[in-house]
Amino acid sequence: MGDISVTQPTSMLRRLFCWPSQNISLAIFAALIIGFGIGLGLDTTPLKRFVLPLTFVIIYPSMIGFRFKEIFGKSHGQLLALAMLVNFTLVPAVAYLLGTVFLADYPQLFAGLAIAALLPTSNMTISFTMLSGGNVPASVKMTAIGLLLGSVLAPWYLYIMVGRFVPVDVLATMQTVGIVILTPLVLGMLTYRYLRQKYPPEFFQEQIKPLLPAVSAWGVVAVIILSISMNAQAMVSRPDILVRALAVQLAFYAANYVIAVLLGRRFFPAKDALALLYSIVLHNLSISIGLAAAAFGPDAALMVSLAILIQGQAAAWFVKLNQRYGILGKRKALADGQV
Repeated sequence: MGDISVTQPTSMLRRLFCWPSQNISLAIFAALIIGFGIGLGLDTTPLKRFVLPLTFVIIYPSMIGFRFKEIFGKSHGQLLALAMLVNFTLVPAVAYLLGTVFLADYPQLFAGLAIAALLPTSNMTISFTMLSGGNVPASVKMTAIGLLLGSVLAPWYLYIMVGRFVPVDVLATMQTVGIVILTPLVLGMLTYRYLRQKYPPEFFQEQIKPLLPAVSAWGVVAVIILSISMNAQAMVSRPDILVRALAVQLAFYAANYVIAVLLGRRFFPAKDALALLYSIVLHNLSISIGLAAAAFGPDAALMVSLAILIQGQAAAWFVKLNQRYGILGKRKALADGQV
């Protein structure tokens, strides 16, 4: 009985701890509601200083186990090249077009849209590629390279895209990116090396790795609650902001899916097309929301929060629709030998 009394509470706490990562869409929706309710009753602006540390909490766990060797090698060359071309040309172009047409008078919303567009791929890219039966090794490589390229290019793209609407301090933005991305990346690799030396691989895979997404998910929930609470009064006084932001995000994701489906059907077999699609339509919003709140403010974070709400639902629905209707079905492979 003694073992049961210890094991059951531990198991219950573990399930509670992992709940947000296993129910991310519901957790995000709950965070939006909670943040809105808090913001109506309290001024949480002084808590803005906690956004950057919380963003570190989001990113650091996802970097534990990251390997640079995943981005080297000659396999999946055409798929990788097209994914990076689309993610750093067509996707930013769509965001810029929507921003200049619909958000020119809302510079922080424009900045939030731009940030989300400029940080492609996330762990969700790999997860949804796996769930849909896509090319997982190619997805891992696209995720790693997309993260590294995005961290280097994002400050300069932001300056070009939104610099005339909202001041962009490139050096300050690069410093923020360094804190948000590069520092967790280095520390994550060092942590993984330490764990591999101290514990057998099975311990990391079975005991530690399953908890890492939960840590990130709790960080995302906390940042969303803070960001929305700081923005709640503005949303009540200006509901047009929420409606406009949601409409633009829906248009942005619809355009992403159209681009990804057309290119995937035209050039790649089904497995590669699925990897390409999820590398284009899934953006690294956990990094984006922290960067948006820290560098631009609550309206920018609101824009990313709405993207988080849309992104997971859209990806899950595409898995079901593709299984039913074969949207990215029967395609011939390119000459680089990928099957």
